[in-house]
Amino acid sequence: MEILFFLSFFVMLMVTGVSLLGVLAALLVATALMMVGGLFVFIIKLLPWLLLALAAVWLYRTVAGDDRVRAQRKLRCKISRLDRRRGY
Repeated sequence: MEILFFLSFFVMLMVTGVSLLGVLAALLVATALMMVGGLFVFIIKLLPWLLLALAAVWLYRTVAGDDRVRAQRKLRCKISRLDRRRGY
C-alpha cells in the first residue's frame, strides 16, 4: 500500500513540473515523516503494556523482593527522613 503512495506522489510531482532532484528530496522528507509518525503511533499503542510491565515489576519488588534489599531501602528512607528533619 505504501508503494502506491510513493508512486502516485512521484508521478504527481513529475507531472506538475518539479525536477527529479526535487521529487527525490520530497520523497525522502515524506519517508522520514512517515517513519517518525509510525514510531510515535507504535509507542502510543504499546504505552499501556509498558505501564503494566512497570507496575508488575514494582509490585514484585515490593512484595517478593529480597529481605536485605528491603531492609536497605527502609534504612535509606529513614536516613533521608532524618536528614530532612535536620535541614541537611
